[in-house]
Amino acid sequence: MKLREMRQFCSTNPCCVGFLAFITSSAIAFLSLTNHHNASFALLSRLSTSLPPSIPNPTTALYPTFNNAKMQRAVANLIKDLKTETMLRREKKKKDENMEKIEAGLSSARALIRETLLINGTNESPYEDADYVPQGNIYRNPHAFHRSYLLMEKLFKIFVYKEGEPPLFHYGPCKNIYSMEGMFINLMEANNHFQTLNPDKAHVYFLPFSVVMILEHLFDPIIRDKAVLERILRDYVRTVSTKYPYWNRSLGADHFMLSSHDWGPRATWYVHQMYFTSIRVLCNANTSEFFNPRKDVPLPEINLLTGNINGLVEALPKSNKTILGFFAGRSHGRIRPILFRHWEEKDEDIRVYSKIPPELSYDEMMKSSKFCLCPSGYEVASPRIVEAIYANCVPVLISQNYVLPFSDVLDWDKFSIQVSVSELPNLKNILLGISEERYEKMVEGVRQVQRHFVINDPPKRYDVFHMIIHSIWLRRLNVRIHG
Repeated sequence: MKLREMRQFCSTNPCCVGFLAFITSSAIAFLSLTNHHNASFALLSRLSTSLPPSIPNPTTALYPTFNNAKMQRAVANLIKDLKTETMLRREKKKKDENMEKIEAGLSSARALIRETLLINGTNESPYEDADYVPQGNIYRNPHAFHRSYLLMEKLFKIFVYKEGEPPLFHYGPCKNIYSMEGMFINLMEANNHFQTLNPDKAHVYFLPFSVVMILEHLFDPIIRDKAVLERILRDYVRTVSTKYPYWNRSLGADHFMLSSHDWGPRATWYVHQMYFTSIRVLCNANTSEFFNPRKDVPLPEINLLTGNINGLVEALPKSNKTILGFFAGRSHGRIRPILFRHWEEKDEDIRVYSKIPPELSYDEMMKSSKFCLCPSGYEVASPRIVEAIYANCVPVLISQNYVLPFSDVLDWDKFSIQVSVSELPNLKNILLGISEERYEKMVEGVRQVQRHFVINDPPKRYDVFHMIIHSIWLRRLNVRIHG
């Protein structure tokens, strides 16, 4: 597939994200690695050519063109900052040896992952792994993923800034729909494998603020002053960029933040380098709201009602699932009202409820259903996707502009169904039209992929914590910072 065709395809399929975003192979439709860069933007080189159609020039820092004049001025100012910083770098007589060493290691990792394409299609992985060897059709390229994952484990180092005080920093909720913020912060700060206490050895730097906690403690629901986010985040970035050289060295390109709150993207706007340059790990992975899958990471939304992480996964699928499709949830957003209009309590096979009857168990309905409907609400992500995977139920994805978690590695078409809004009236026929053979393969895919969405404390290899780290690793591989 040529680049022009790929752009056209991705313009109608926003979730089209090439595996690893820097490997080239037309046979497997992966996107290409290019090492070209314009001299005016020598500080940063974005390496992937997976360009959205709105990007006019692949040799700049690859920022979108906005219709909003204020946002476009922010882009222009940031590109100007890149030029200025590049000129300052050129005038320096001494190179940043630490950065050169880090980039040399990342360059070697890219080359090793490229080699994996030579064994694509073989059944046996050449890499020894006592715990797990990725294989099967749930992966875009299991061998490339395996090589990348093992290199991540061997090489990747993360520095967590110690500045900031709980509860706004180094703390987050570990239950309810925003649980991933607190879970990740806790697991990351307790991690001895990826975390380094020496910032000179780090590949990326974690900004450990919690959007949820900032809003909970400082946001007045009456006044509704959103500028509280601006004040906190600008002050924090000013603090770490003054105390350490790392933010200014890369204009934030090797820094990442994480948020499960709907306002995560909004929060990053107040620091334009964070919005346009940094790695943003977001549940609200909406490409229509300028989520950029080349640098941003989609975060799975996991609703831990009590904070308990034990017993979430149904060990084996039920042999006799009596319900064709199921959804229960509030009617909000643009998609769900359409789903309710066509299907709420109108069909015994498609069980849709805005409020589940008291005699029914939500968990048991999920486990008894062949397909679990996962419509977007106010935002594109839905915790029901992971709930369906836990319940051995094939997810039916009903969303727009949503980049699915780990979709640079996982082939979601092998264990889920995507249904457009216009197809909702025909939903039952679509589900009935799936052959038993295909359904059984998808259920097996759901069972295989469960390990990548499970939360463990302490983390276990290939679980959701490690998959998030791997997604950040891929984005770091996708940028080169010149020393």
